[in-house]
Amino acid sequence: MKKRILSKYDGKKLDWLKTAKEAVIAVVLAILVFNFLVGVSVVDGDSMQPTLQNGDLVFYVRVGTGYERGDLVSIKMPSGEYYVKRIIAVEGDVIDIREDGVYLNEELLSEPYIAGRTYGREELLDYPYRVEANSVFVMGDNRDVSADSRTFGAILTDQIKGKLLTGTQ
Repeated sequence: MKKRILSKYDGKKLDWLKTAKEAVIAVVLAILVFNFLVGVSVVDGDSMQPTLQNGDLVFYVRVGTGYERGDLVSIKMPSGEYYVKRIIAVEGDVIDIREDGVYLNEELLSEPYIAGRTYGREELLDYPYRVEANSVFVMGDNRDVSADSRTFGAILTDQIKGKLLTGTQ
């Protein structure tokens, strides 16, 4: 039986194959992570200022359904657009928008993160407004320019794509 002698090129081929295998594994893992665990959104517009700026790239966690008041979330609208908003109220909560601010369950909310004044948009909702089951009431932090639940009503929790991974909540 003949013994094969490895040439210097065989070692380089093995290194290349090992590197290619590692790259394929990394790509597959990245695809799995971004399809099932983590998502990416781009903030489009000024509705989340001062917390987030137009063009900010934000990451969100896709798993879990325990959304709470104050969470920043990425939502998918029926039109296919993605919005980044803050959850103000969850199912069963009562929202009221008055001259001096937003009331949640009859208590004035402390909202140090907002810009502008909060106005109700009575043409869509009657206040006080009770958030229905499996829904949340979302608003942008820049209340003067934000299209949010005051404009399109409460959103279904199924429309939430994930909770943002940011320390600005």
